[in-house]
Amino acid sequence: MVSGVTLPLQGDTVLLPERIGELTGLDQFGVGGELLATFLAAFIVGNIMLAMTGVAGPWAKRKITAAFTDRIAVNRLGPAGLLIIVADSVRLLSKELIIPEDADRPAYDLAPLVIASSALLGFAVIPMGSGIHLADPEVGLAFVFAVAGIASIGLVMAGYASANKYSMLGGLRAVAQNVAYEIPLVVTGMSVVIFAGSLQMSTIVDAQAQTLVSLGGLDIPAWYALVNPFAFVLFLVANFAEVGRNPFDTPEAPTEIVAGYQTEYSSVYFVLIYLGEFIHIFLGGAIIATIFLGGPAGPGPAELGIVWFIIKIWGVFFLTQWLRSAVPRVRIDQLIEIGWKGLLVLSFANLVITAVIVGLIA
Repeated sequence: MVSGVTLPLQGDTVLLPERIGELTGLDQFGVGGELLATFLAAFIVGNIMLAMTGVAGPWAKRKITAAFTDRIAVNRLGPAGLLIIVADSVRLLSKELIIPEDADRPAYDLAPLVIASSALLGFAVIPMGSGIHLADPEVGLAFVFAVAGIASIGLVMAGYASANKYSMLGGLRAVAQNVAYEIPLVVTGMSVVIFAGSLQMSTIVDAQAQTLVSLGGLDIPAWYALVNPFAFVLFLVANFAEVGRNPFDTPEAPTEIVAGYQTEYSSVYFVLIYLGEFIHIFLGGAIIATIFLGGPAGPGPAELGIVWFIIKIWGVFFLTQWLRSAVPRVRIDQLIEIGWKGLLVLSFANLVITAVIVGLIA
């Protein structure tokens, strides 16, 4: 109880903007107050994601990779090297912004913003638990896939506008990869929709709150990763390719074509592209956690929902870094072949089988 207002717990339908409006009294100022409350809610969620990205990129990525390769990694600045986050930020942002003479502006300027912002938009409909949920439209899952796909436009813009043949080739490769793996990603996601009977994210999470089986007094939740582990593995693999992590990082791999679509970017523009990549990793982890791992569900009180949700997201991030250290990247022709000839066929087979099973049970 805060100032006479009962805070709704996990599972309530009160969204974060509405809650902020009630707690601050902004809901009494009509549309203007609602817009301000929505802005504050988006600011909170956005900063949670940006803070995690700030830790993951400069520090956690290096530490995890070092652990796998028997190295020390960053350890000079601050405790456990944590101040490398500040040092890298200052270093990159203070560098000169060099723009190619023949660059096609404003496409060159807009590409980093498109790449970074498209992932942040996806978190608008992700239920994070503890009442942290910005919006809950009936087409929530479709919305996430749609806004995440906007990043492909940014990749094309970056590659084309850089006036560099390597950037152009990297951009084309990245888009070819995204197209090849977005279809299996969406089709596999639709198998979850068949189980839940809805595209609404809160409904998908609530459907997984049921008990799958009881073993010795322990209730195993009906998480779709347990109900359909085949779809879970398919989605994981397609997601790794979608976010450009090993073994599917060919479009921007230095051993392939310099740095791909981001070759000509420096300073704050490079930071935005780099930021966008890691936000997409966390968005992929958020989608996986929501539709396969019960969302914010976990042991303990409902207030811990956001904690469990963040743990699940970081679990996916750790898996991407493990693959980065353990699995060699594939050639571009192998990458495309895996998507079109492997995952696409398997995802449609999974969709058909899921539909048949659900139909028979119904």
